[in-house]
Amino acid sequence: MFKHILVSTDGSKLSGKAIRTAVRLAGATGAKVTGVYVVPPYQPPMYGEGMMYAPFLSPAKYRDTIKRAGQKALAEIEIESKTAGVAYGGTLLAAQNPWEGIVRTAKAKKCDLIVMASHGRRGLAGLLLGSETTKVLTHSKVPVLVCR
Repeated sequence: MFKHILVSTDGSKLSGKAIRTAVRLAGATGAKVTGVYVVPPYQPPMYGEGMMYAPFLSPAKYRDTIKRAGQKALAEIEIESKTAGVAYGGTLLAAQNPWEGIVRTAKAKKCDLIVMASHGRRGLAGLLLGSETTKVLTHSKVPVLVCR
């Protein structure tokens, strides 16, 4: 059935449900799991008239902070996979939009399923906050399993 499952995480508790689902499915089908954590690229702060000052974050400090957060989030997938005896690989990448990074990784790694969580936002909240899951569903040619 499935040979390679991509599971995206943002490090939240909700992502934990998607991780457990992906690993169980991989164990049942003999698939391997790839975890992906997508971050926005570094943007230097821009200040203008009337803007509040925020502490400057250097590119090196940004990379270190993001790397630690990504490793922590991906470690959850790795632990879950090892416990279940499932082959695992993790990817930390920068992309302007998380959905683009997820879709691009699924294609590059030749995954045949994407598993991800959804907050289930609808209406105005979904419109204003956006939904990475909806965007992945819209743009991916790979099937997507959504966990709520």
